[in-house]
Amino acid sequence: MTDRDPALEPFDALIGTWDTEATHPMVDAVVPGRVTFEWLEGGKFIVQRSHNDHELFPDAICVIGAPEHGDGLVMEYFDSRGVRRTYGVSFDDGVWRTWRDATGFDQRFSATPQADSFEGLSQLARTPGEWQDDLKVTYRRGD
Repeated sequence: MTDRDPALEPFDALIGTWDTEATHPMVDAVVPGRVTFEWLEGGKFIVQRSHNDHELFPDAICVIGAPEHGDGLVMEYFDSRGVRRTYGVSFDDGVWRTWRDATGFDQRFSATPQADSFEGLSQLARTPGEWQDDLKVTYRRGD
């Protein structure tokens, strides 16, 4: 047994399986899915896996942990389209946040997880500072 990274301790609130319902401005439907969060053996990283029941919503895997260099936490994102991105991530004062600064496609997400359900909102800015709602996800504790 090894010691967990203390910076990741707040993410314990997410560990487990969540049923999801997602909406997106480009899709006229509520898309069901499932997300799991689990500790990687050794306690230094958290693995997030997501599946969605719509062809426009990619399945993804993320690894959350300390960056190779520097402070804070990062989330390395990989999806079924072949997209790979690195996000900053934090879980402070009960709020889970991710963000990415990429010219023409800045992204941010925030949610305040609760024991049984919560909502998260992703936003994007194609022009710096002009944030628009993007993906909205409702999480409900699953099996």
